[in-house]
Amino acid sequence: MKLRILTGLPLAFAVVYLIVQERQWVFALAVLLTVEICLHEFFFVSERAGLRGWAILGYAGGGLLCLSQFAALHRMTGFSESAALVLIVVGVPAMGLFLVSNLKEYFVGLASTLLGIFFVAFTFSWIVPLRFAESGEGRNLVLLLFAVIWSEDIFAYVVGRLAGRTPLAKRISPRKTVEGAVAGLAGAVLVAWGFTHWFWQTADQKTVILIAVLIAVAGQAGDLVESALKRAADLKDSGAILPGHGGMLDRIDSLLFGIPTLWLVWNLKDFLRR
Repeated sequence: MKLRILTGLPLAFAVVYLIVQERQWVFALAVLLTVEICLHEFFFVSERAGLRGWAILGYAGGGLLCLSQFAALHRMTGFSESAALVLIVVGVPAMGLFLVSNLKEYFVGLASTLLGIFFVAFTFSWIVPLRFAESGEGRNLVLLLFAVIWSEDIFAYVVGRLAGRTPLAKRISPRKTVEGAVAGLAGAVLVAWGFTHWFWQTADQKTVILIAVLIAVAGQAGDLVESALKRAADLKDSGAILPGHGGMLDRIDSLLFGIPTLWLVWNLKDFLRR
């Protein structure tokens, strides 16, 4: 626990600094580095599970998606997210033909590579347009995102260890419990209320709390998916880059579903009110 805290606190301060500072290229670079590290861990896990992907194509595809999100901020219409997706969907299967001769290995490699690109890079890259949203609320949105995910993780961990009795998904992650998951949702609601009460007072509190619940549910789903991948590979952690926490992918797994959920809900909120 002590090592977990000693690693987590400096990391949390670094994340908050990256969110509140205004230099887009610094934030985008941090996102790119995070994605590439997580892709490295993903391909390590997938190879241990017997699903060897084409890491070099995964790194290229993930980087392309991150750069396209940054380019979109500067209205570089010739290099958009859509163009990056087309290049990935067409390019990865085509270039993969030159990497393997066995067609069974080809389809395994193709599936693993595309899964890595979309599960890790595509989902996480949406934090770039979220942070620099045209509404001007990007900083608060991303701070809310991390506050919800972190509080959910802490509440679920503490209550799960102290009072957890009912397995949430025993075959995927035996230590996760229903009690912990409920506590995580309660913690997310509590933090969302406090965030709007003290920091984001211009926001509609009910809307923010609802968004926090959706982020929390999506975050738990992302956590379980990553746990399933590690379970298939018979691994406890995706890596060892963060002492006491495991790998970088272990730290952002909840964000992988939480980020696109927040982006989607925030951009559709006015439409849904009609």
